[in-house]
Amino acid sequence: MIRALGAALALLALPASAGAADGLWELLRAGGQVVLLPHATTGGAPGDPAGFRLADCTTQRNLSAAGREEARRIGRAFRARRIPVASVMSSRWCRCLETALLAFDRVEPWPALDSFSDDLDREGAQSLAVRTLAGDRPAGGNVVLVTHPVNITALTGATPAPGEMVILTPQGAGEFKIAGRLLVR
Repeated sequence: MIRALGAALALLALPASAGAADGLWELLRAGGQVVLLPHATTGGAPGDPAGFRLADCTTQRNLSAAGREEARRIGRAFRARRIPVASVMSSRWCRCLETALLAFDRVEPWPALDSFSDDLDREGAQSLAVRTLAGDRPAGGNVVLVTHPVNITALTGATPAPGEMVILTPQGAGEFKIAGRLLVR
């Protein structure tokens, strides 16, 4: 049992092969999936400077030029493949909001997607809220949730690279299965 779990978690660490990636894009084209997207690449060390404020992007760690291009590339990949997007929700951190806007031209801030790395006591309630949403099949396309790697790891066990999507297939009642991971290059 433990060996099987370890093997499953090891697979989560691997990006999709070309054939698997094609299958994931087809799954997304059909709609009804939840896409967990960590913010794109940032500049500087992980975390935010002491005293940062959500309402002031100049006090936060923000996307680098490469990160902004990464976010645009994700959006282009969705549009080129005609992937239907029902909604885009994001952490209120500027790097997440900017990733969402550059990729999808719209965003709805949702505090449940905020980083809890500075206060792990928030992890349980936030992960439950996201799990509840991710367990319900969205109508009219896919739901994109732009958040922080720590949040994605807590929810799924996967540790995505910047801009690497974790695709969830809702199973109902707050349950989902991980369909795979996609990294747009």
